[in-house]
Amino acid sequence: MITHPRTEELAQSVALWIEQIRPSLDPRNAFLARVAANAMATIGREITQGPAAEVEAVRLMGEVLGRTGAHAELNTELCARILSGELTVETPGLLAALTVMARNQIAIDQPGYKAEGSF
Repeated sequence: MITHPRTEELAQSVALWIEQIRPSLDPRNAFLARVAANAMATIGREITQGPAAEVEAVRLMGEVLGRTGAHAELNTELCARILSGELTVETPGLLAALTVMARNQIAIDQPGYKAEGSF
């Protein structure tokens, strides 16, 4: 059977190649290469972890809002209801849902981040 590299494998390969050549670059281009390698790593994590994080976010937002829907529409409504003051820290499940969603996003964007305290 003929197979090809998965998207996340391609992203990882590009990031590794950039890291391999980075030491030979001048300081400015070494910095830009580091940014590019980090971006490729984030893309890889978004591909592998993003779908599950979105499914969980849809479930959590649906529970808080008391309805079902697509991620974008639930997120828009959740934000609007928080901004209007309709949903507050006293709203059952809101802080827990926001905490889980934030942690899931941080795991994709900044996996090395170590939260201090209760977050």
